[in-house]
Amino acid sequence: MTASRTDPPDAVPREVPGDVLVWAEQREAARTARDFGTADALRAAIDGAGWQVADTAQGWTLRPKPPYAVLQSVADLPDRSAVASDHRVTVALLVDGWPADLRTCVHALLAYTPPEVLLLGLDLGNVDGAGDALHELALAAPDRVQEWHVQAATGWAAARTAALRLDVAEIHVWLETSTLLEGDGLSPILDAFADPGVVAAGWRGVDVDLDDDWRSFHPAGPGEVDALLGYLFAMRRQAALEAGGPDPKARFYRNADMEFSFALRESTGGRLVVPAGTLPIRQGRHRGYHDSDPAYRDRESKRNYDRFLRRFRHRTDLLAPHHPPSTSHSPAPRHPAGR
Repeated sequence: MTASRTDPPDAVPREVPGDVLVWAEQREAARTARDFGTADALRAAIDGAGWQVADTAQGWTLRPKPPYAVLQSVADLPDRSAVASDHRVTVALLVDGWPADLRTCVHALLAYTPPEVLLLGLDLGNVDGAGDALHELALAAPDRVQEWHVQAATGWAAARTAALRLDVAEIHVWLETSTLLEGDGLSPILDAFADPGVVAAGWRGVDVDLDDDWRSFHPAGPGEVDALLGYLFAMRRQAALEAGGPDPKARFYRNADMEFSFALRESTGGRLVVPAGTLPIRQGRHRGYHDSDPAYRDRESKRNYDRFLRRFRHRTDLLAPHHPPSTSHSPAPRHPAGR
């Protein structure tokens, strides 16, 4: 049940106490006046009364406070970057809607990964009740699933970096909730880290298309690759921290995983690999691509790829060794790589 500033009086749920509604109005007035101390105090009063206020483009909304802790933003999450690893693997999931997909993904992870693999879910605003679903999953498997919830939505890079800094595993894994295990597809990827020269390993890799003057990537086979895709992307946590995490300008995921792959190469000199063989992994509907606003998706993807080109174009020293010797190319227009 929610209430908002834009609701007509007869639409305001009777369950919302009148004083909470008054505090919400007063808080908005304080924010408008840039009296953030008063606004924070009113938020705390609303929270203490068992309600949660959220700001939207249309005004504020109220909803009952959930049965789990919710932080205001990813900036409020703990930073454990300096903490020594206490287990081998954490799979980090960004939870930003589609609760049914989340449940399917987590159930598969619990069924097909070893018990020592822990799951870290970062809920970004309880979109469509996905945060509630994460809480249910954490209650059902408290030894395997760790839940974190923030109220304010954030960009892809900020969320991924926050999850990385929360983690204390040796190996940190990015996994999209649309990526579904149908068997133990994670162990072959983790086995790659037996080689100390491997800094990251994943399910799908890509190589720069040199004939296209770096304007696109093409799918790569098993072995060393130029970049890994974020559907399932495992990395040594300390190496990822040393690389600074994904570029904070990446508000959207597409092409940002390839940019981060090169940042890992540049920072560590390590190799990125895809294991041989067909892994029991299936790609479901990738919501980030298919269910995003096309104009926003294409704009942010292009920004990511343009930034990649500005930083890494013609850095042949960062390419996997199977590329032929480089030749000189003249500058060409920049556009996002196909995915």
